[in-house]
Amino acid sequence: MAQNFRNDLQRNVGTSEVTLITGGDFDAVIGIRCCNVVTSTILVDVFIENSSNDHFLAKNVSVPPNSAIELIQGGAKIVLKNGDVLKAKSDTASSLDIVTSFIDDISS
Repeated sequence: MAQNFRNDLQRNVGTSEVTLITGGDFDAVIGIRCCNVVTSTILVDVFIENSSNDHFLAKNVSVPPNSAIELIQGGAKIVLKNGDVLKAKSDTASSLDIVTSFIDDISS
């Protein structure tokens, strides 16, 4: 079964939400790592926007200075359907690096 593995790298994310992935034909998110790159604790939101509604994967999650959190672990996956938009933001300017791993256009 051939798959198209991809990643999205975001650097210095702040208080404005950024788009990590826009769902196509049932893409599967297989990893989201959020790293605090500043010297104070930050709060992180990661969510899927669907029809102007936000569905949170993480809301106001505290990330200590110079630390990271992994939102998808142990083989878990999150499926994005066409039009779903995975987004993230921090409560502090230029404080968050994000690595998102996903499978694009799942094939059989």
